[in-house]
Amino acid sequence: MKSKVYENAAAALFDLQDDISLMSGGFGLCGVPENSIKEIRRQGIKGIHAISNNIGNSGRGLAWLLKERQISAATCSYVGGNPDLEEQMLAGEIDVTLVPQGTFSERIRAAGVGVRGFYTPAGYGTLVAEGKEERHFDVPCIFELPLSADFAIIKAEKGDSFGNLWFKETARNFSPLMAMAGKVTVVEVEELVELGDIQPENVHVAGVFVQRIYQGKDYENAIEIPKFAEK
Repeated sequence: MKSKVYENAAAALFDLQDDISLMSGGFGLCGVPENSIKEIRRQGIKGIHAISNNIGNSGRGLAWLLKERQISAATCSYVGGNPDLEEQMLAGEIDVTLVPQGTFSERIRAAGVGVRGFYTPAGYGTLVAEGKEERHFDVPCIFELPLSADFAIIKAEKGDSFGNLWFKETARNFSPLMAMAGKVTVVEVEELVELGDIQPENVHVAGVFVQRIYQGKDYENAIEIPKFAEK
C-alpha cells in the first residue's frame, strides 16, 4: 500500500487548483490547520469555495486567504469577529451562505456517511428556508442536502502512518466530520506517531478516511480573546 505520510504541507497539497471547494477544520482559532492554510496562501490559488465554521477569525486561520482575495465563496455558520470577511461581504466581493451551526455539522456528517438529505426544523420560516422543500412532521421542517468538498484540511494532536487520529479536547470540533466528507483529506499533526501507538479505543478518526498526513511545525496555537486573572 502506498504510504500516506508526506514530508510537509507543500508535498501533501501538491495537486490544488483554482476553483476548488475546501473544508477546513477549526472553531474560531481552535484546531486550525495552520500549516496547510499557509501553504495554500503560498501557492496563491484563487476562486476557493471555503467551507468552515467561521472562515478564520482575528486576522488568522482562513483569514490569511481572505486577505489575499483567494476565497470567492464561503459556506459557514458564524461571521462574528472576522472583519476581513465582513469587509468583503459588504463590498460584494465574496458570496457567503450562512447555515445554522447544527445544520452545518449535520450536512457535513450526512456527506460522510452517505445520507442523501434530511429534514430539520432549524431555519424554517427564515431566509434559510428559501427555495427548499418543506414538510410538516411534529413541527414544520425544511430539507437540507449533504455538504462535501474536493479537499478537507484538518489538524489533529496525534496521527499515525495509516491516518488514525486523536484530537485534544475541543480542538476536535468539526474536523472528524470533515475528514469523512472530503474527497481528499489532508491532515497535519502536532505529533506523528508509529502505527499502534494510538490505542483503538482512543481513535477519533479512522485512517480509512485519511488520504494524506504530515508532521506540522511552528504552530502559533493563537488564543482569540486572552483572559487573565486579576491580581
